[in-house]
Amino acid sequence: MSGGRNPGTELDLGWISRVRVNHPAVLRRAEQIQTRRTVKKDWQAAWLLKAVTCIDLTTLSGDDTPSNIHRLCFKAKHPIRNDLLQSIKMEDCGVHTGAVCVYSARVQDTVKALKDAGCDIPVASVATGFPAGQTPLKTRLEEVRIAVDDGASEIDIVINRTLVLTGHWKELYEEIRLFREACGEAHMKTILGTGELGSLTNVYKASLVAMMAGSDFIKTSTGKESVNATYPVALVMVRAIRDYYWKTGIKVGFKPAGGIRSAKEALVWLSLIKEELGDVWLMPELFRIGASTLLSDIERQIYHHVTGRYAAHHDLPMA
Repeated sequence: MSGGRNPGTELDLGWISRVRVNHPAVLRRAEQIQTRRTVKKDWQAAWLLKAVTCIDLTTLSGDDTPSNIHRLCFKAKHPIRNDLLQSIKMEDCGVHTGAVCVYSARVQDTVKALKDAGCDIPVASVATGFPAGQTPLKTRLEEVRIAVDDGASEIDIVINRTLVLTGHWKELYEEIRLFREACGEAHMKTILGTGELGSLTNVYKASLVAMMAGSDFIKTSTGKESVNATYPVALVMVRAIRDYYWKTGIKVGFKPAGGIRSAKEALVWLSLIKEELGDVWLMPELFRIGASTLLSDIERQIYHHVTGRYAAHHDLPMA
């Protein structure tokens, strides 16, 4: 990730206390975004390839092994079959995913697999007691340091949701500052766990605190909650990003994660970012989609665009 770092700001409790979210207006706007007519044909293929470059290709399973990490890294480097890219004259454009995201215990395997594949795709590691964030602070900080030492260049931290639900904004700010310090040169993506924050107002406040504390990205969910990335939550978060940018001049990235599985959904997310934050945010440095199965559907759609028919299982075996 080559985007600039967010140095953070002083905690502004006055700004946080003034936050009010117009819930019905957010829901109306979220509904409107989903009903837009989508792009077609070559334009759709181009947008889908853009989405591929913004995917954090993720595996967070208890049965992760060095061999399936190796396979995932190969897919990150070669996300779309080369003959399909040749058909749309994109074979020389270096299309690959934005990062590979794994548990901290798998970082070394991932770094090695990507090195063996001869590519410099970033390795992102979840940390800080993922997914609940309920382990002791000392343990969570050590997990960040280990992941960075093992070669992760991006750390996806989880916040302690209890601090949001009880309104302990100063404690939340200070905790995230400590994580930021532990990340060193690695970019920090802060997972809010929005499905467990109780209200859209809390989502906005937690977004602000995370950015003030120096988060380079704010991320919706772990993918393990019962409710993950939703459009109303995303609107609240990207508008907090926009407000933070207007006030500080600092661009913070956005990452929806959890339950994003179809190419059609990916196009909605891209249009949301384009309309709410502008084209400058439509790049891997400022926008990522956390997903494990989305890439398979995008490749199927590209296959259909090129051949006019849908792929059988053996046509896209890496999926």
